[in-house]
Amino acid sequence: MNPTRRTVLLAGTAAALLPATPALARAGLPAATPPYASYWYPDSLPDGSPGPGITWRSLAGWRPDSDADLAFNAASVPLAARFTPTPANRTARPDQARVQALVSFGPTSSNPSQGSATADYYAPTHWAYLDELVFWGGSAGEGLILSPNAPVVDAAHRHGVPVLGNIFLPPAAYGGQLRWTEDLVRTDDRGRYPLAARLVAVAAAYGFDGWFVNAETGGGNTALGTAMLGFVRELRTLAAARGQRVTWYDAMTVNGTVSWQGALDDQNQAFFEAADDMFVDFRWSAGTLASSGDRADRLGRDRYQLWAGVDVESNGSGTYVDWDALVPAGKPHVASAGLYRPEWTRNHLPADRRTPSDFHAADDRFWTGRSLDPARPDATDPWRAPAVSVADRSTVASVPFASVFNTGHGLRWYERGEVTSDAPWNHLGLQDRLPSRQWVVRTAGERPSVAFDFDAAWRGGSSVLVAGELDQPVVLDVYATRLPVGVNSVVELVFRTEGADADAAGGEGEVGVDLAVATAEPGEPGDAPPYTYLPVNPVNKHVRVRSVNGWRTATLRLTGLTGTVHALGVRLTAPASASASAPGGGPVRWRLGGLAVHDGTPHRPAAPSRLRVTAATAGDLRFAWNPAEGDSSPRHYELHRVLPDGGRRFLGGTCQHAYFVPGPRPEPGERRGRFELRAVGELYDTSTPVTVTHTW
Repeated sequence: MNPTRRTVLLAGTAAALLPATPALARAGLPAATPPYASYWYPDSLPDGSPGPGITWRSLAGWRPDSDADLAFNAASVPLAARFTPTPANRTARPDQARVQALVSFGPTSSNPSQGSATADYYAPTHWAYLDELVFWGGSAGEGLILSPNAPVVDAAHRHGVPVLGNIFLPPAAYGGQLRWTEDLVRTDDRGRYPLAARLVAVAAAYGFDGWFVNAETGGGNTALGTAMLGFVRELRTLAAARGQRVTWYDAMTVNGTVSWQGALDDQNQAFFEAADDMFVDFRWSAGTLASSGDRADRLGRDRYQLWAGVDVESNGSGTYVDWDALVPAGKPHVASAGLYRPEWTRNHLPADRRTPSDFHAADDRFWTGRSLDPARPDATDPWRAPAVSVADRSTVASVPFASVFNTGHGLRWYERGEVTSDAPWNHLGLQDRLPSRQWVVRTAGERPSVAFDFDAAWRGGSSVLVAGELDQPVVLDVYATRLPVGVNSVVELVFRTEGADADAAGGEGEVGVDLAVATAEPGEPGDAPPYTYLPVNPVNKHVRVRSVNGWRTATLRLTGLTGTVHALGVRLTAPASASASAPGGGPVRWRLGGLAVHDGTPHRPAAPSRLRVTAATAGDLRFAWNPAEGDSSPRHYELHRVLPDGGRRFLGGTCQHAYFVPGPRPEPGERRGRFELRAVGELYDTSTPVTVTHTW
């Protein structure tokens, strides 16, 4: 990579984001330090001393049994299988160009293991267009090898996206030292590469999917190039045996020097053949990309294993790209796209407009295009968004399935429509499997806006808000699915209409709602699913409606339907109070708070056991627990504080079996704090609680 195009992750920035040094630990317990994603040097450490908040570690010295933060950093969600539904438009193609993203979620030394107390976080939701996520980072002053944090991996895996850790050997201009490259590729007395095996062991222990190898330190020679090639070959062989993968970055050449080619050619072909795929540097042109694809074909490799770098760090969806050289319209795609730093959608926002809603508006524009509807791409948009060219994928293929449209960050935490914590938060491990087509709206009238919204939720931190006139019926595609229909199949919708006239069930101000169910694919790309509409009202004998805290839950039996559900959506019509002269009845605000599909039987998870405090420093606490014996993994766990008046305050959730809570303090007169932990199942049913008390 050209050094002038990189934002360097400086150690000083990392230190500024770290909490102050905590007070002494309580007697009898170790200090409760906050856990962060792990990072290392290959072996030898820099000269001098690390900056504040930075720990220099050697990968050669890593062992899982001595890793105090492994329980916080090990992802638990397996990589889900994906399927490709009929594309939402006629320009998106399956089985051609793919999309990779290189994302920096935070400075190398301060990527929190389990979220943090802010909603200002890059929370990707357009996973349907991604095929590989690289957890970008590494710096000469902190560490060169960065392991992804568990929340990112768990969220990506729910959507079928593999996540790679990053190995960054930086240019000398950014502190790179050739000895670190030599450390990485050193062999033992049997000619093996010990750090290749160690990298595979780290990925297996932490639950992610392999490594992105980015060797940019100059000054090497042919011997070093040969050693690096042997290292990559062994790394890939060992990784493949554990279901992992290796991506090579177009920087070091076979003669050991660093020379970014912007193409697949004689200088890097051997590395491409040694790895699973290759990121082609940004300096590609139409000619070099075409020749690279042709060369991959001649090698018997898939040309879409070449990621053509697209640098969006500075201008995001305003970046000029020669799209016709990469994903031409009307002809086969030439290569895949490697998006460098798409978190621009968050980072470019001014500090006073970096709310979750502002971020998602920019993110929708980036991934979907100017139309904000993947079924209606804007052919005049100079930014050719992934949804225009790439067919979306889904992982919603088994029951029970449920979503409360939780994006993994929020301004508050809600349970059954009530606020149980008013603190901002982020934790991508709590993110749901989200709709793959954000947002397909079908109507003959005015199109309402559709977006994730954070001012109200049924559960978690967000809901889907439909806002605008309903001058004609509106159909919102929600999920592409492959769900089997049985005799007892049930769909639950949780929703509410906002407004003064929408309080009474079935009242005149209530938006008309139908569940849309398709048991077949559309006939052609871009066509609407062949929906059957099931009314969501108490008059329908197959529907049961109940109301809690202003939200309604409608339970519908799929009586009369057979086969497989291929798509789920909702149809909305204007409130009954709309007049002939004003058929839309004025602006509408309708929220979708939850959707579930199951067989009608309860799925309450078993309770965990042995909740305990394992470390304490002033008010900071580390908790650990054991999963229920023989129980399959729950969706996640939730930890609450039990208040002296009997109320509960949400402290956080995680998919792991350990959790760090910063700063809980005793209430007035409280000598012992009480904490409750519950397992949360796929349908958001919760287990009985397990409790622990802590003396302040």
